[in-house]
Amino acid sequence: MNRVLAFPTVNAASFAFILGVMWYVGMAQGNGVAYLLFFMLLGVMLVSIPKTFLNLNGIRVTVDAPKPVFAGQEISLPLELVNESNRGRYAVFVGLHGKTQDSELVDEIPAGQAARTAIRFPAVRRGIQEITSLTLASVYPLGFLKARRTVAVRQQVLVYPEPAGDVNLPLSSIGDHSAAQMVQLEGDDFAGVRPYQLGEAQRRIDWKAVARGQPLMSKQFARETGGALSLNFEATGKEGVEERLSQLALWVIAAERARRPYRLVLPMLQTPTGIGELHYHECLKALACYQ
Repeated sequence: MNRVLAFPTVNAASFAFILGVMWYVGMAQGNGVAYLLFFMLLGVMLVSIPKTFLNLNGIRVTVDAPKPVFAGQEISLPLELVNESNRGRYAVFVGLHGKTQDSELVDEIPAGQAARTAIRFPAVRRGIQEITSLTLASVYPLGFLKARRTVAVRQQVLVYPEPAGDVNLPLSSIGDHSAAQMVQLEGDDFAGVRPYQLGEAQRRIDWKAVARGQPLMSKQFARETGGALSLNFEATGKEGVEERLSQLALWVIAAERARRPYRLVLPMLQTPTGIGELHYHECLKALACYQ
């Protein structure tokens, strides 16, 4: 839906009352000055109406992928407003459809240019949150009308479970320590290179090898480890599903901070043993999407 709809504001009602008083004074007392002021202000009001409608035309909205957050945190949805018209657009509010309290104000979008902003709103629950429409609104130039336009978008926000529970990591570890020994941890001892995997930090790339024309390789550093952990859905000590997921999310964070390799064991799903940013987000995503 790209139609621009407009509704009178409280200012319009107040202004209409003032015009009525001026008309009455001019008619009852034959006051030419009151008549002149009445028609002048009425003309200003009528001229502002099409400007309010046009202020939302020609604006294209593009939405960037937001970063995942934990439930209870604030989602930041970055977006860009592109003015495809030959006139500037002013005082445009943009927000989620039906949630005007989270709207952000864009003061000016010059003709043929773009303005960037971000809508911020709370992540109420875990899972994949669908964003299907945004609302553009404006009362420019005089505030007599509020124009509104709904813009269809397609974007998803991944919300991880809220971390909660016992901060101490479980004592149980994976019985086969050979799997733990294969996990390379960040440390001081160089342990060779291996093919670069998407999502790894660029600081670990062997740039000298790249300069020699070789494929992307990732440097590996090892140190002593306390053994790989098994973070089990059935061994959280919690009753409800959400409480168990919150405990597992907290353990994933704690294991990552302690640089302990870990695997996540859920009903019908088990992740490989690993560590690092990519493995961290894969485990949290599994918790967020658990049904």
